[in-house]
Amino acid sequence: MPDASAQSNVNPWLVAAAVILPTFMEVLDTTIVSVSLPHIAGNLSATYNEATWVQTSYLVANAVVLPAGAWFSSFFGRKNFLSACIILFTLASFVCGIASSMEMLIMARVVQGASGGALQPLSQSILLESFPQSKHGQAMAMYGLGVIIAPILGPVLGGWVTDNFSWRWLFFINIPMGILAVLLIKEWVFDPAYVKSARPGRIDAWGFTLLILWLGTLQIVLDKGQDADWFSSAWICWLAAISVCSCLCFVYRELHCEHPITDLRIFGNRNFWVGTLLTGIIAVFLYAPMTLLPSLLQQLMGYSALQSGLAQLSRGVGAAFCMPVVGIIMGRVDVRYLIAFGLVCVSTAFLLLGHLSAIFPQEYLFLPNFIMGVGIGCCMVPLMATSVGLLRKEQMGNATGLFALVRNLAGSIGIALVITLVTRYNQIHQAYLSENLTPYDGRYQLSAHVLDQGLSSSVGSAQGLHAAQGVLYQSMQLQSGLLSYLDVFNQLAMVCIFAIPLVMLLKRVKPGSAASMH
Repeated sequence: MPDASAQSNVNPWLVAAAVILPTFMEVLDTTIVSVSLPHIAGNLSATYNEATWVQTSYLVANAVVLPAGAWFSSFFGRKNFLSACIILFTLASFVCGIASSMEMLIMARVVQGASGGALQPLSQSILLESFPQSKHGQAMAMYGLGVIIAPILGPVLGGWVTDNFSWRWLFFINIPMGILAVLLIKEWVFDPAYVKSARPGRIDAWGFTLLILWLGTLQIVLDKGQDADWFSSAWICWLAAISVCSCLCFVYRELHCEHPITDLRIFGNRNFWVGTLLTGIIAVFLYAPMTLLPSLLQQLMGYSALQSGLAQLSRGVGAAFCMPVVGIIMGRVDVRYLIAFGLVCVSTAFLLLGHLSAIFPQEYLFLPNFIMGVGIGCCMVPLMATSVGLLRKEQMGNATGLFALVRNLAGSIGIALVITLVTRYNQIHQAYLSENLTPYDGRYQLSAHVLDQGLSSSVGSAQGLHAAQGVLYQSMQLQSGLLSYLDVFNQLAMVCIFAIPLVMLLKRVKPGSAASMH
């Protein structure tokens, strides 16, 4: 078997293929289930709200591993750790596919998220080391293309597989990709000498335990909160208190520990804390549509899973179109204006979605989704570069881990938040609209009479009025459901606008400055 020195004899593009494949697989799993949540809920006898745990549990478990990834990599060896993560991810995918209950599926998704958390940072570091400095741009362009294509394909592929086979195949397709990725890494990826000779210090066990306790209890609160009516439930209050206390203890521990699992002192850099805060806000805008639109289109509008995926395809197209352009012009303009422009685009997209009617053509969704994709593309690339642009080189690994942790955590909170808002607003609109469903309302009497006459010929005169009342009630439910989604879309648009002044707190990073060198 070749030793580490053999790495220099391997074509770097082969190494790129080996490490991009598992990254593609992991990113694909963040979006591929979004259009299939109604099918998963129905098949496992769960509500749609419970089905969203499939996404939130994955994101939070993913976030837990990110701060500890560097330590595990040095302890087990980078190649061994990467291979182990892929194997565990693949096995968890198989368990997801055969899950017979929602509890079994969620536990498998937790394992999947935890094992997938290290794939992106590990793949990225291996990729950069395999290419000479002069070709880092080409390497990251290839890496970025894989990361962009996966979210684009996710909803469409997920819809096609669900409509033609079963939602279980969304997880089974990871098995051949995982096996291939392990074989490619075994053949083409080797640990460099400094990794093999590294001697990791003791892991911050207390910090890691507090992190797991904080995020684990938070996950339960997010998943069960809506069903338990949030803080009207005593056990939700207790778990929320444990989560807050463990979070505060984690922060204290990491600030006073000699070798913390993640160095929180990095938040003393203004660009980093502002950029991380903005990233958390944008993560809500990134994940909220992935949850809201499939639910709206499939549960209210009667779209199939594939139609729902195709309706959202333009969001990925917009991001893929925008990100290369942003990469070219970033060195020529103040990136703060790019980020602000991106937020304006996202806000415009939500406002367009907030004015949908009960009957609209599928083509109408192309423009708001495309604009949203452009906006997210304008935000994410320059925001990442600006946030870490004033950090020292040795701080980069810690910074990217924290960045990803906040992004995933905010995405999970955002999903739970928008689902709760839709449910609450739906109840409010139903209460208002049902006031008109009374025999004393003239318009209700006229509508019921017309429907009674039309339905009596098919269901009989005795049942015609009952059928007419049922049709009117269903129409009321459709209207109240649609209005609840529109309310949330409009509120997200307002939050996006209010986030723009935060962009001006960022310091401009001049290209080529010592602090911005990676």
